[in-house]
Amino acid sequence: MKAHDGLYIDGAWRPAAGQDVIEVVNPVDEQVIGRVPAGVAEDVDAAVRAARAAFPAWAATPPAERAARLAALRDVLVARKDEVAETVTAELGSPLQFSQNVHAAVPIAVAGSYAEMAATYAFEEKAGNSTVLLEPVGVVGAITPWNYPLHQIVAKVAPALAAGCTMVLKPAEDTPLTAQLFAEAVHEAGLPAGVFNLVTGLGPVAGQALAEHPGVDLVSFTGSTAVGRQIGATAGAAIKKVALELGGKSANVILPSADLAKAVNVGVANVMSNSGQTCSAWTRMLVHRDRYEEAVALAATAAAKYGDRIGPVVNAKQRARVLSYIDKGVAEGARLVAGGTESPREQGYFISPTVFADVTPEMTIAQEEIFGPVLSILRYEDEEDALRIANGTLYGLAGAVWAGDETEAVAFARRMETGQVDINGGRFNPLAPFGGYKQSGVGRELGTHGLSEYLQTKSLQF
Repeated sequence: MKAHDGLYIDGAWRPAAGQDVIEVVNPVDEQVIGRVPAGVAEDVDAAVRAARAAFPAWAATPPAERAARLAALRDVLVARKDEVAETVTAELGSPLQFSQNVHAAVPIAVAGSYAEMAATYAFEEKAGNSTVLLEPVGVVGAITPWNYPLHQIVAKVAPALAAGCTMVLKPAEDTPLTAQLFAEAVHEAGLPAGVFNLVTGLGPVAGQALAEHPGVDLVSFTGSTAVGRQIGATAGAAIKKVALELGGKSANVILPSADLAKAVNVGVANVMSNSGQTCSAWTRMLVHRDRYEEAVALAATAAAKYGDRIGPVVNAKQRARVLSYIDKGVAEGARLVAGGTESPREQGYFISPTVFADVTPEMTIAQEEIFGPVLSILRYEDEEDALRIANGTLYGLAGAVWAGDETEAVAFARRMETGQVDINGGRFNPLAPFGGYKQSGVGRELGTHGLSEYLQTKSLQF
């Protein structure tokens, strides 16, 4: 049991204004493993005030010194990487190896990239007779989800601090222990008081208070499109900048010339990774009609190999939500070829790896984000039909294209309405911008594009 009584505000742990707590449940055995304070508007106000007070000095800190602080933070995370992995496994249910290789390793790489970037980024540039200054936007309110608890924190905190912003973090209530560990790392790394502040709490209470606070200059949110819409409306009323990384329904397009077995196997692995709780997962597999049944058989076999080796989904509500989509798929006429609603274990929030065939573009499971280990396989007639299906949702976050010739794959990818496309299984790149088209969001994370979200522009004419 991990019980943390405080919120991290102005460089110290302090009691919350209220007495309510949030219980953290292990999704594997449904046991309470921790408690954290449920912060309220008063706590958010204290944190924002601390961030505002710290902003002038941090913004004036030379970029090289900010880079050194970020490097120190990265080093602390490296030293505590095993603890990070164990914490994520405990509160998210992720298999330990995946937590080590992804949940701990990726944010360390991202933190390192911004430590290097802060030291070399051109915060000034010449444009004719003008000098253009790129300055920190101010105080950032960051609201992060539970599916990649440390990565989503670092993807916001590292570029914001590199830019010279100060911030308040409100993490997801399902995975607050990882956020507390991160705050401990910030303190250990020696960041000045008030530069980073943590308020754990419920979204409708602490999250809303943070989004509405007049002392916050930018709200960076990752989560559902529905909540993102609300935050965007709130920020818009105050003419406040937002960065929104929202839902996805990404297409994995397998062109006729592709290595079908490789494309299908990698595609299934992508969907099952993190128990399907990935906004950029390729949850729609598009296959030409001539090789469709072959692809379905390959996908069913691949999914069956996962069995109960994938972790659970995060909580009972999420499990019920995913199962309801599986029921909808069956009810609307899709063919269930793997998995289903029967749980692979008696205890825990587990869902069998599920694959649907004979999915048509208008079906619910082909249009809405499920956020669980559920793959839909759609048939297309020709390349134009594939493009129509791939672009035929409200989302545009990620995707993939497979072809025997890379040029062919790139030509198709250029016509996809989505923010990121992997070509023939291209590797994750922490320097590449990540974000969506359409209702998948506004703005970008990672790399120089992620840093620019936290900057505003001033020009001096001479």
